[in-house]
Amino acid sequence: MSIWWSLHLRREAASVPLARRLLMGTMETAGVDPDISFDLAVALSEACANAVEHAGSGTEYSVTARIDGDQCRIEVADSGAGFPRDRFRHPARPLSARGRQAEHGRGLFLIEALVDHVHFQDRPGAGTVVSFDKVLKWRDDALLKAS
Repeated sequence: MSIWWSLHLRREAASVPLARRLLMGTMETAGVDPDISFDLAVALSEACANAVEHAGSGTEYSVTARIDGDQCRIEVADSGAGFPRDRFRHPARPLSARGRQAEHGRGLFLIEALVDHVHFQDRPGAGTVVSFDKVLKWRDDALLKAS
């Protein structure tokens, strides 16, 4: 069994917890292990926050989530200018001279740390797509548990 949903959200801060809550509710109802759900929700929040902050003149961004068997794939797409080319090779900025990470780039690093695979697609002049997936673990009472 599989389930998917897609949202078109306004580029405003209030949309981030909305997407996160929808994902968490879906995961809880389906029976996904809470630790896996939390990792995916944090990764989604970071991707949505990036879309809200960097989506350029676009007024919307989209989120699509799909659970298929033991796999969850999430995609966040915006219409901004995209990432600088060097950001794709090194999503997290290096430590500054004071030993702290630079202000920008930590969200991408966090996404990479929480999921199994992440892909950043730059669409020059048409935005960025951040997609990531994670193998799911299930509670014993899971509704969608793969056989």
